[in-house]
Amino acid sequence: MKATRLAIPEVVLIEPKVFGDARGFFFESFNQKAFNEATGTNHQFVQDNHSRSSKGVLRGLHYQIQQPQGKLVRVVRGAVFDVAVDIRKSSPTFGQWVAEELSEDNHRQLWVPPGFAHGFVVLSEMAEFLYKTTDYYAPQFERCIAWNDPDLAIDWPNMGMAPLLSAKDGAGRKLSNADCFN
Repeated sequence: MKATRLAIPEVVLIEPKVFGDARGFFFESFNQKAFNEATGTNHQFVQDNHSRSSKGVLRGLHYQIQQPQGKLVRVVRGAVFDVAVDIRKSSPTFGQWVAEELSEDNHRQLWVPPGFAHGFVVLSEMAEFLYKTTDYYAPQFERCIAWNDPDLAIDWPNMGMAPLLSAKDGAGRKLSNADCFN
């Protein structure tokens, strides 16, 4: 697999080696040892999640202020624009974001470490999104930063439509008023 550190070096783009022919393809979607070597971490995953969303659905920017979750994310059907925002106040990249397109065709995965808010918007007619987490879901600690916070100025793709948001995501806070990590 190929691992590329992004502009925020703790966020890592992982591109597996895909073996394909006329019959289809095969790739190793996860290997703990290879993941640890690629990211320079020793995180263990405890939960797998799967979501399905229609075009224009925007989920995020989510995080847990306690029991923070690292997320290894990928798309198995469709395509998304995936975003990680550094919300660690002590970090030199606090308030900065990185993004990658993840799709069923490119097989890319994104490692979003604990201490980051995460979100995505669906680019295709539908997308199925899988992610592994390093801690369990704890709704009492879940927080949401506004996807359109002008201080973050995330360059979301123009979908030709307003994003479709849950009530929770529509009520996200600005980073300046959000609970952040030290």
